[in-house]
Amino acid sequence: MTKYQRIVLASRPRGAVVPENFRLEEVEVPALAEGQLLVRNHYLSLDPYMRGRMSEAKSYAAPQPLDQTMIGGTVGEVIESRNPHFAVGEFVAGMFGWAEMGVSDGSGLRKVDPAHAPLSANLGVIGMPGMTAWYGMHEILRPRLGETVVVSAASGAVGSAVGQLAKLAGCRAVGIAGGPQKCDYVVRELGFDACVDYKAGNLKADLAAATPDGIDCIFENVGGEVFDTALGRTNAFARVALCGLLAGYTGDEIPIRNAKKLLLNRITLRGFIVTEHMDLWPQGLSEMGRLLAAGKLKYRETVSQGLASAPQALIGLLQGRNFGKQLVKITQ
Repeated sequence: MTKYQRIVLASRPRGAVVPENFRLEEVEVPALAEGQLLVRNHYLSLDPYMRGRMSEAKSYAAPQPLDQTMIGGTVGEVIESRNPHFAVGEFVAGMFGWAEMGVSDGSGLRKVDPAHAPLSANLGVIGMPGMTAWYGMHEILRPRLGETVVVSAASGAVGSAVGQLAKLAGCRAVGIAGGPQKCDYVVRELGFDACVDYKAGNLKADLAAATPDGIDCIFENVGGEVFDTALGRTNAFARVALCGLLAGYTGDEIPIRNAKKLLLNRITLRGFIVTEHMDLWPQGLSEMGRLLAAGKLKYRETVSQGLASAPQALIGLLQGRNFGKQLVKITQ
């Protein structure tokens, strides 16, 4: 094979992401220099942070450059190597982006074993989303036995892991999700104590009924009305792990309407970017891997087929149409 396909960012979104913001290209497979390896990507991870990277607005990371391969986590197979630390046939997780192949000098790659878990899980429950859940719970929320933990986007890749970790810690786990199907999954399959359907139109009353003893920990993925309503139910000295703001990924500012609760309840609120804590990844992923192997963590995936499907899949993710972890299967 002398060529492979990739998708680049062709233009920056004005509001909602549209397919025209992307362009599918064919490029030459480069010759490897000494120390490099070539990877054929099997799966691509799609995640909400990508919307922020598509903007030129100042953020924690540089914007995605135009006309360059879209950023994204991948897992794939080494098919050529001039690096003594990586052999042909080994599998690696990395950041090769929206592309069928990628070249690396080995830095930033993590070897994975498909005999221990499905390849795709390394982009989900034992990948960045799982690590995000682990870090927010263990390093920020630190829930104590009997406390109530509320997580928004509860059926997603991060939220579903958060709720299960809360139950393992002996807490009451309450999810917030969109639609009865997702809420049913969160309670029946994942073992949450309750799940509130924010689309039902009774968010305040339903969340109050689900949290009779108030809220001690909030793992926030959405922001907006969902976060404001949860803040209104907080107990004194509650903790908030601010992971994402899905409600504002179109670029709109998101006011906190219950901000006075931050003071009155002496709340600790901390935003975090999990890739800034790589020193803890070996510990976190090891723990998540053991839980998965022991059958104590469940996960669900939405998989679109073929690299060309990635733009529509990302649009669906940002609109909440996915169920669980959103992936693209690149190899057929």
